[in-house]
Amino acid sequence: MLHPGLYEQVINNTLTSELAEIPEARKSVAPIDKAEASKVLAQYLADVVQKGLDNVLDNGGDISAQIGLTNQIVTLIQNTTKEADFAALGVDRRAEQLLALLRETDPRLAVGKTAADIERPETSIARSSLFTGAVHEPQMFTELKKEIVSADRIDMLVSFIKWSGLRLIMDELREFTHSGGELRIITTSYMGATDVKAIEELRKLPNTHIKVSYNTKTTRLHAKAYIFYRETGFTTAYVGSSNLSNAALTSGLEWNTKVTKRDLPETIDKIAATFEYYWNDREFEYYAEDQ
Repeated sequence: MLHPGLYEQVINNTLTSELAEIPEARKSVAPIDKAEASKVLAQYLADVVQKGLDNVLDNGGDISAQIGLTNQIVTLIQNTTKEADFAALGVDRRAEQLLALLRETDPRLAVGKTAADIERPETSIARSSLFTGAVHEPQMFTELKKEIVSADRIDMLVSFIKWSGLRLIMDELREFTHSGGELRIITTSYMGATDVKAIEELRKLPNTHIKVSYNTKTTRLHAKAYIFYRETGFTTAYVGSSNLSNAALTSGLEWNTKVTKRDLPETIDKIAATFEYYWNDREFEYYAEDQ
């Protein structure tokens, strides 16, 4: 049964039948935007496919049966589009996921470690999630530590930085930058909230660039974002209410959304572009040792 209110729903055969019984004045429909059709239909199809795969399990099938259905869909797309490249997108029958790769020259290999030893965040790097500080969730600072050591490049945007918060992730930042990772940080000196010690410790790190707004009375920057770029395509970003302070990263009632490139690519692109805009804003100046 359809409830009164707003929708943004692809009209399928079931909806067509229901809508036929509703007077025109009570309903509003519009053609699917041609420019957005691929995204709209893909999202709809994802829901249908997930429902179908769940149904396979409900009827006694296993993961191999789910893979079989998945590959049937891939084959149908290949036959319809006549593009041979789709054949390579079939899921391997072993039902495995690639979790990590090490470079041939990675120093961990020399001491007997393997790709399986790489520490990874507890939360998915492919699916977005929400942190609310609940007891069953990993703490923000523990996830940030794991994100840092597995990133290729990092941008941070915070209103203020306290040494109490920075020290929680300082070892990982030191390891990251000494291994060649690039770190960029934007912050402010608003009301003197940022600790000079924190900025000085960051300045000592190699491959690290810091920009500060020196307006101590007002600030336009209230955003908090931690962006972890990965060349694998599994970029993640934490956007929310947590500044770099002990309370915000451990016990505070802070809400932060973890956004992933895999399921929200446009949001990640907007986060990255906005950071770049701020980075080039004249309000934020490079921090140097003599300041």
